[in-house]
Amino acid sequence: MEFSIKSGNPEKQRTACVVLGVFEGRKLTAPAQAVDRASRGALTEVMKRGDHTGKLGTTLLLQRVRGVAAERVLLAGLGRERDYGESALRTAIVAAAKALRSTGAADATFCLTDRAFKGHDVGWKVEHVLLAVTEALYRFDRMKSKAPDTKTALRKVTVLVPNRADVPRGETAATRAQAIAEGVALAKDLGNLPGNICTPSYLADQARELGKRHGLRVEIHDQKDIEKLGMGCFLAVARGSREPPKLIVAEYQGGKRGAPPVALVGKGITFDTGGISIKPSAEMDEMKFDMCGAASVLGALKAAALMRLPLNVVGIIPSTENMPGGNAIKPGDIVTSMSGQTVEILNTDAEGRLILCDALTYAGKYKPAAVVDIATLTGAMVIALGHIATGVFSNSDPLARELLQAGESAWDRAWHMPLWDDYQEMLKSNFADFPNIGTRAGGSITAACFLSRFTKAYPWAHLDIAGTAWKSGAEKGATGRPVALLAHFLEKRAGAAA
Repeated sequence: MEFSIKSGNPEKQRTACVVLGVFEGRKLTAPAQAVDRASRGALTEVMKRGDHTGKLGTTLLLQRVRGVAAERVLLAGLGRERDYGESALRTAIVAAAKALRSTGAADATFCLTDRAFKGHDVGWKVEHVLLAVTEALYRFDRMKSKAPDTKTALRKVTVLVPNRADVPRGETAATRAQAIAEGVALAKDLGNLPGNICTPSYLADQARELGKRHGLRVEIHDQKDIEKLGMGCFLAVARGSREPPKLIVAEYQGGKRGAPPVALVGKGITFDTGGISIKPSAEMDEMKFDMCGAASVLGALKAAALMRLPLNVVGIIPSTENMPGGNAIKPGDIVTSMSGQTVEILNTDAEGRLILCDALTYAGKYKPAAVVDIATLTGAMVIALGHIATGVFSNSDPLARELLQAGESAWDRAWHMPLWDDYQEMLKSNFADFPNIGTRAGGSITAACFLSRFTKAYPWAHLDIAGTAWKSGAEKGATGRPVALLAHFLEKRAGAAA
C-alpha cells in the first residue's frame, strides 16, 4: 500500500473517498465543518435526520456530496468528545477502513489529525492513522482454495495534516509506519500459518529469506550444533517431536562495527501440545500461535532494516515443537542447561522457559547492550492483564522504562510487573538447582524469575505476550504485537547511539 502526506482543504481533495470525523451530539470536527460549509450544510442535514449519530465505531457513506471534489464522503463516529483519546481514534480509523473495503475505493484521504492529543505530535497521529488502516485491511487468505479479489482493494492512503509545515514530520512518520506495518504483517502471517506448515525448518527458511532481502547475516544451527552448544533444556523440549529443532540467529548490522548489539530473543514453539503434561483439547488449535514471540523478532528485524536504523541488532530464536511421544521428557526428569545449572521438569507444558533459558545464555556471547525476550509464556499473564497490555519484567528499571515508553509511543502498551527476590523463594527443588515451575500463585512472575537466573550478565527484560499475541473468537488471528513496541524501542536506542 502507498502512503502519502499532504495539507490542504478537505473539500478540494480529488480522491475516491474523504474520511471525516464526527462526535456524538452532531458535532463536526474542523475538516468536517469545512466540508459542511462547501456542501451548504449537507453534513448538518444528515446529522439532523439522525442518519449518523457520531457513536464511536459507526460509519456512514455519502455519495457525490455537492461542493466536494471527492467521489464519496465517509463519516466516522468518534464517540463523545470528552472521552476522545488514543483508543477512540484507533477504533474510528479501523471502522472507517473496514467500511472502505466495501466501497471499491482504490484510494482514500483521512482527515483525522486536527485534534490535539497531550504528549503526541502530528507525526504520532499520522503514524497511527496509517497503522490502524493497515490493521483493518489485513487479511490472511493464502491457505484458502480461491484467491481473494484484490481488484478493488484500497491501494493508496493519504493523510491530510493541518498545516504545510506539518508535512515533513508527517512524511517521516509515514516512513516509520510503513516499516512497522510490514514487520507486523510478517509476524501476523507467520503466526497465522498452521503448525503443519510453519515448522522450525520453515521459520529458519523465512529467516534466510529475510536475510537475503534485507542484508541480514543469518545462521541456522541444527540439532548437532545445539548439542555441541550444550543446550540441554532446549533439546529436552525437542525430544518428543519428529520435527528437528533449529536455533535461528539473524544479525542486522546497522551500527558501528563492534558496537554491542541489542539482542531480541523470541520463543519459537511452532506447536505446543503441552507434551506429556498435555493440554485440554478445547482451543488447542490456537497453540500454533506459541511461536508469536519468534515471529515478532523477525518482524522487528524487518522493520529495523526498512528504517535503516544505525544500530546493531541480533535476533535469536530457539524453535521446536512440544509434543508427547516415547522419547519426550517426563515430569521429574532433570536436565542441564547451557549455563550448567540443572532444572527439574515438574511440568512439560512449562516448555517456553526451557528453550528461552538456553537462548538467553547464548545471547551472552554477544556481550549485548541489552537483551529483550518475547514469549507467549504463561496463561497467568492473561489472568493478570487480560488482552490489553503486555507484561514487562526486568532486572533493569531503566530498560523497563524504555520499553514502557516505547509501548506508549507505539500505542502497543505494556505494564511493569514485579521481579522481587521474594518471588525467587517459590522456585525450590529437592533434586536439582531449581524446578521449571513454582506454585500456582504468581505464575507469570515465577516464570520470569526462572529466566532471570540466566540473565545476570547483562540488562534484560522479558515481555510476556500470552494475552496480546493473538485474538480468539470471530477475529481469531495473530495481532503482530509487540512489533510496533520493539520498533519504537530500537529506533529510540538507535537515536541515542547516534
